[in-house]
Amino acid sequence: MALLVLGSCNKYEEGSGVSLQSRTERLANSWEVEEAMSDGEDVSSDFEQYQLTMLSDGDASLAALYSIGDLSFEFETDGTWEFQNDQEKIFLDFENDNADRTFVILQLMEEELFLREQGGDLEFRLRPY
Repeated sequence: MALLVLGSCNKYEEGSGVSLQSRTERLANSWEVEEAMSDGEDVSSDFEQYQLTMLSDGDASLAALYSIGDLSFEFETDGTWEFQNDQEKIFLDFENDNADRTFVILQLMEEELFLREQGGDLEFRLRPY
């Protein structure tokens, strides 16, 4: 009976169904892209410079450092995050609207976050930095 109850607790497509931390506590972290896939193709190198920070109060920031030859520039934007669709999705709303996205949460653990872009083909595997 306990196995049936614990087995039905899984909120996301992948990942552990039981955690002592709330979803907010697990999501609140500074994340970097460990792996990025687009249509089955590894595009991780396009995102390795990104850092996403989400705080438990709903604040968020996104930063990236780009280098092209001898030139480098930094992209930073602040905003907010919130769960949507009964905590199955996360919406990121930044001051720079080009960075706004909604993601389906595939896995949410203290040390791993797997996201799929809603309406897109990008999937991200994030780890704390």
